Amino acid sequence: MDFIITVDRSMMTDHHGKEFIGFMTTAPPIILPERIWNWISMPKMKVDKLGRPYQAPYGLRKIEAALIDAGFDACVVDPDHIHRYVDSAKAILIGHHDYFALCPPSSGWWILTKKEPVNARSFRRFMESKAMIRARVKGVKIIVGGPAAWQWLYKPELIDRWKISCIIDGEAEKVIVDIAEKILRGEEIPRYVYVGARDSPDLEEIPTIKYPSINGLIEVMRGCPRNCKFCSVTLRKLRHYTFDMIEKELKVNVRGGIRGGIIHSEDVLLYGANGVRPNPEKLIKLHELVKKYYKNVAWSHASLSAVKYAEEEHGLIRKLVEIIDQDFIGVEVGIETGSPELARKIMPAKAKPYDIEDWPEIVVDAFAIMHENNVIPAATIIVGLPGETEADVVKTIELVERLRDYRSLIIPMYFVPMGAFKRENWYKEEIRGIYMELAKVCLKHDIYWTKKLLNFYLKNRKYIPLKALIWLIVKGVEMKTRNINACSAS
Repeated sequence: MDFIITVDRSMMTDHHGKEFIGFMTTAPPIILPERIWNWISMPKMKVDKLGRPYQAPYGLRKIEAALIDAGFDACVVDPDHIHRYVDSAKAILIGHHDYFALCPPSSGWWILTKKEPVNARSFRRFMESKAMIRARVKGVKIIVGGPAAWQWLYKPELIDRWKISCIIDGEAEKVIVDIAEKILRGEEIPRYVYVGARDSPDLEEIPTIKYPSINGLIEVMRGCPRNCKFCSVTLRKLRHYTFDMIEKELKVNVRGGIRGGIIHSEDVLLYGANGVRPNPEKLIKLHELVKKYYKNVAWSHASLSAVKYAEEEHGLIRKLVEIIDQDFIGVEVGIETGSPELARKIMPAKAKPYDIEDWPEIVVDAFAIMHENNVIPAATIIVGLPGETEADVVKTIELVERLRDYRSLIIPMYFVPMGAFKRENWYKEEIRGIYMELAKVCLKHDIYWTKKLLNFYLKNRKYIPLKALIWLIVKGVEMKTRNINACSAS
């Protein structure tokens, strides 16, 4: 084939069908050897006789679809099988969420442990594999992109070492077709392409995936109207998929044997909304459509203000949970800070339609609503934001302590310059003082709830070995935490 589309094992995996276990790839191996850690977090994918994975990352599927629709010979191939196609390939296309572990939470784990996370290790092994070395020798073009494309700008030595031909930074469905045409014609291709809102595909230009996505993920919306300064998603234009577009991708996944999946958007509860107020009619219809095909459903992201508004104004969280009809729903949410003063500076629209001055109360109210409806959030806090003071961090600690009674995980992530803050300084300091206190409070919360949720999350008998190994990690972390606390007290 002309165009191989692939990525290393940390992303070409279904994480045993449990998407949240994928977060383990952002950390270094602790307590257990790396080989066992990798088996837990990134098991090998089942492939067909041609080396094509039966599921693949959604972003790679979109690029595959764009090239196929344009008439190119292109296919997603498992990284263990690309050697079969290197001699005939014109280009290898690679996409990733975190090439070098520079994104949170990978960067935070690196700061805390001083050890390289497994996603960066895995990607380096892939790029130094015999197949990739042979590809470089043969002169195969290597194109990199995806959400972490910006990371290559911090690794110029690796651009040269690994002979990267082109970096595509942004939504690539339109751009990749032009690049592919140039490659087949033997023309020069640009070394770096930035895809802004003007060059991003319009709704009708977004292709439908041809083959199943990992864990049944389907996108329903692109962009976000909240304009948080630390986020690059707000730089994209806002597009809501039609129900017809969504149903086509649901059918693709179901034909591939997938029975459950993830509704993906930067804020699922704003699907179909005009602004920041959830649209009950559109959300109910969306969930009824998804449940027509999927037995189990999760949300990728939701904003806490949307959770509060949806339930208090429309009883909508309860209605959606009734439609989904399962033990629990997982979702990622952003707390970011417990300080209204800091929130006003960095994310003034995060609380809309409420007042940002009430941000801590909005967070608590939303957590209570999710707890009552068996929606289990993995929440993020950003540490080291520009302009953050010790008083701001104290308020964040106080907020985390108020959330103790609500089923959740709370993950501190150390500031990485993105979005409107891309020219600010990284947070690379030692974790000490008030930041250490915040880390301890979050860790105490997470250990408490992980122990309670583990049986809930991995209740099927087939997960017994997996559950036992994760339990060992949790107990090991708990013991290390006790030792740290004992040393601090002495």
